[in-house]
Amino acid sequence: MVTHVPAEDKGDERGALLAFIEEQRGGIRRALLGLTEEQARSRPSASELSLGGLLKHVVEVEQGWVARARQEPPAVQRDASDWHETFRLTDGETVAAQLAYWERVAAGTEELIRSAPSLDDTFPLPPDPWFPPEGRVSLRWLCLHLIRETARHAGHADIIRESLDGRTAFELVAREQGGSPA
Repeated sequence: MVTHVPAEDKGDERGALLAFIEEQRGGIRRALLGLTEEQARSRPSASELSLGGLLKHVVEVEQGWVARARQEPPAVQRDASDWHETFRLTDGETVAAQLAYWERVAAGTEELIRSAPSLDDTFPLPPDPWFPPEGRVSLRWLCLHLIRETARHAGHADIIRESLDGRTAFELVAREQGGSPA
């Protein structure tokens, strides 16, 4: 998993944006390293957030934005009243299944960004009240939004993991890279 996006050219702007998205995905995946399903579902703080729930949320959000950019409906249709369900694994959902789904979603994101004629190509924003009416955003905006959204929740994931077992992001990077076990 990517832990640092080097300063040297990633080939082009698309490659750099995709690399930064992947870097943030890695932060969430690492927070789940070595945990049981029970630990991934637990909420060790006053917050309602769990690592499994954060994972589900970022996967669903990424898939939904890519579907919008393709002008397709999201895989999961939600209305404003059930947004909190994106933050909970249901009885039939597992961390492993969500991670596998995220791999497919990430491949779809990369295919969209790499195949688009231009990052300036736009698509309509959803008709939600927090977006401007009839607003449009570019594929570049989409990439930056996915970086921001995933990074925000990767930070939450770091705190939740440390609350669970004291493991910090640095320890998890070392474990992932074959260093000291976490």
